[in-house]
Amino acid sequence: MRIDMIDKIIKTCEAKIQSKGANVGLSFYAFFANKNDDPELLMEVASWWIMEMKFDHFEKAEKIRSIALRMKP
Repeated sequence: MRIDMIDKIIKTCEAKIQSKGANVGLSFYAFFANKNDDPELLMEVASWWIMEMKFDHFEKAEKIRSIALRMKP
């Protein structure tokens, strides 16, 4: 996955955890604006979330952040 997307996932998870608490869940849509302005990136993240990681629709932000941190080069 693109490094800038990994960074965005980490920042989004941290913001959600900060505002909603440690048990907050989110879907991959949380990383995108309501406008679909980059369908290729959306599909890249959706494929990672659904096909590669086999995540449920909602997952704990702490879990996602932890995995994204391990993906950073």
